[in-house]
Amino acid sequence: MPGENLSRDEARERAELLTVDGYEVALDLRSAVGEPDGGDGEAGPRTFRSQTTIRFRVARDGASTFADLLAPAVDAVTLNGKDLDPAAVFDGTRIALDGLPAGENVLVVDARCAYSRTGEGMHRFVDPEDGEVYLYTQYEPADARRVFANFEQPDLKAPYRFEVTAPEGWLVRSNGAEESAEGGVHRFAETLPISTYITVVVAGPYHYVSDTYTRTFDGGTTLEIPLGAMCRKGLARHFDADDVFLLTKQGLDFFHDHFDYPYPFGKYDQAFVPEYNLGAMENPGLVTFREEYIYRGKVTSASYERRANVILHEMAHMWFGDLVTMQWWDDLWLKESFADFMGTFSMVEATRFTNGWITFANNRKAWAYRADQLPSTHPVTADIRDLEDAKLNFDGITYAKGASVLKQLVAYVGRDAFLEGARRYFKRHAYGNTRLGDLLSVLAETSGRDMTAWSRSWLQTAGVNVLTPVVTYDGEGRVAELAVTQEAAASHPELRPHRVAVGLYRLTPEGELARYARAETDVAGERTVVAELAGAERPDLVLVNDDDLTYCKVRFDEVSLATLREHLGDITDPLARALCWSALWNLTRDALLPARDFVSLVLSSAGRESDIGVLQMLHAWAQSALVHYAAPAWRAEGGRALAEGALAELRRAEPGSQHQLTWARFFAAVAESDADFDLLGGLLDGSAVIEGLDVDQELRWAFLSPLASHGKADEAAMDAELARDDTASGKRHHVRCLASRPSAAVKAQAWAAVVESDKLSNALAGATIAGFEQPSQRELLAPYTASYFEAIERVWAERSIQIGMDVVRGLFPGLQDDPATLAATDAWLTSHPDAAPALRRLVLEARDDLARALRGQERDARA
Repeated sequence: MPGENLSRDEARERAELLTVDGYEVALDLRSAVGEPDGGDGEAGPRTFRSQTTIRFRVARDGASTFADLLAPAVDAVTLNGKDLDPAAVFDGTRIALDGLPAGENVLVVDARCAYSRTGEGMHRFVDPEDGEVYLYTQYEPADARRVFANFEQPDLKAPYRFEVTAPEGWLVRSNGAEESAEGGVHRFAETLPISTYITVVVAGPYHYVSDTYTRTFDGGTTLEIPLGAMCRKGLARHFDADDVFLLTKQGLDFFHDHFDYPYPFGKYDQAFVPEYNLGAMENPGLVTFREEYIYRGKVTSASYERRANVILHEMAHMWFGDLVTMQWWDDLWLKESFADFMGTFSMVEATRFTNGWITFANNRKAWAYRADQLPSTHPVTADIRDLEDAKLNFDGITYAKGASVLKQLVAYVGRDAFLEGARRYFKRHAYGNTRLGDLLSVLAETSGRDMTAWSRSWLQTAGVNVLTPVVTYDGEGRVAELAVTQEAAASHPELRPHRVAVGLYRLTPEGELARYARAETDVAGERTVVAELAGAERPDLVLVNDDDLTYCKVRFDEVSLATLREHLGDITDPLARALCWSALWNLTRDALLPARDFVSLVLSSAGRESDIGVLQMLHAWAQSALVHYAAPAWRAEGGRALAEGALAELRRAEPGSQHQLTWARFFAAVAESDADFDLLGGLLDGSAVIEGLDVDQELRWAFLSPLASHGKADEAAMDAELARDDTASGKRHHVRCLASRPSAAVKAQAWAAVVESDKLSNALAGATIAGFEQPSQRELLAPYTASYFEAIERVWAERSIQIGMDVVRGLFPGLQDDPATLAATDAWLTSHPDAAPALRRLVLEARDDLARALRGQERDARA
């Protein structure tokens, strides 16, 4: 709709004009249950009543501005006691406010807002298990306007009072503590000044568990924080709230130890909600998480580590993002980069997950390296023109590269100076909004360093550097000179200052590959000599960026690469091993290492990998290497090798271990022969047994999925599995399996359900897309290339941003990996120069992935 995509310039003008003093929001959610007034079909969406009072001040007499609201209908608008005609002032996205007097103003809006099926705004979910209705809100970056009228931009902070009328017996929570609940009317305490996008309401028959955090400070004062954790009733039997509370208390201890600013938002609830688009959201006083973090079956320690990281990431936001908020989405990194870094930092230092930096190096940085090589890469401080830009910038640059840069910053200024800078930043800007310069100024104060050059190199330029060791030896075989060369892509030529460690490794008589020398140095420019390592004995492996201090891609000299081919699994240090794997994967993606060689390395060395998170990443990379980067003529051979290797490791793994579970899931993912499918079927019906492997419900779906996509299980088998697991999770699995069947009719039905209709919820649309795209069905999917390019502009215009992103990304014909698809993509881009910039960005990114895959296939074919 016109006006839906708020621009930065409009936000800046409105912020100069307005000061918001407070909101009073009353929502009547009783319409969530029972039959809708107008029905869900052509008669219109199911709606709820939203009444909002906004008190604000205007800087200039006679000024005009607007309030934001996305709603099917507005019944009344009153400005300073005068009734306005809704038809005249509301255009579907904005309420025009003209001729405003200087000073105090009051706007009252009575609207009918729509429940959401897309995870944006007030999401409504009906539990298939028991028919109960659950509601929650999700707003970032700008969907609070789907629930109540407001000034939707982060720098117009204000206190909020929420009142929610809900069905009797429902649990209702918001940012503030509940002050009263009578007759289904729940009133909540006024919040501190916060931005619109972090307000929240969660309502429904949720299961709720409580606890308390207590902290006594040095001066003798005591802080007591009520804790709550909630989920759907159907998940209550799986909910390990004690572990959630343990991590919450450990995190609160850590942040109070280091931030010197007591948690300011009263209570600390955490809600695990269904059909959630994100990992979590940092709403102060009530953090929301995807309910998949409640595990229905056996998972590995990597899953619990991932949940711990998310819990602590969101907690860090209470200070970085909620207490102090970026002025506009240009500086989104001021909250996300810090939260991503602090999530791992606090997890490693305060919880049982002491190997979190290994996961960071292997997993989070892989996300950043990919994003930083796309044509859409951008500086950590980005140029965000409007809300569509903002939505797409919740990416690997803003999160993982930004966090990596902060890790480098800690190495650059020192830990104490970094944390003292954070403390001053909170105290100086509490409840306010900031930009890049505000943070740099406090870091300059605490470190004594000029942050300007560092910021220009690391925050204000894009691209990833490549560091390569160059070693020469003297006549006795010792290192004569070890230098590190630095390169940058022609499109982003910045050479940066890097604080790096260089490690030298050699094989021991026991067959281990162990480090025997290490030097830290500052790499600058094209070539830097590491003088400290001159005279060292000849290494078998030189590892640049040992200990993962900086953000870069690492290359190897020929001797080191040869060593890794034979002895990668012999590296004793798990972080060094993870860094080598990451570097080899980057070589594969850059078409410098044949995909078949990477697959071979996984088959020869992954079975010895002790870190379960690294092993899971290797499985994902090996599968990606086969599907995208391997020469088509080798795929069948490579697929057989992966399946055989996975099964061998599954049978070799310790019974009941998390390694056994990980190999079982990987075997199911790469199964390709009739014998493989017979074994999976036997594990499902009990006729086959692998000692120690508990085939729980989640693993049953993992085994059924390849049977469905290869035509080895029919619809009746999938329906029978749903009958065993008639839950929200079971429904998603069932939908995905149905859409994965190798049938033209099935594909047509799945395509229509997602592209031609908006009836599916976000979760079921995502499951359908996941089932539709199957690497074993390239020929079956070929006709949809033309359909994709015909549909995407219409889908982008008609659907919400989230669903548009899911469709454009998920249905791009990347499996049609040939030059004709690349040409079709280029033709669309050429013929649609005026398409929405965010849509063009998504297509450009998909094109780049396809071009990279074709380069990788060409390299692999020469192997």
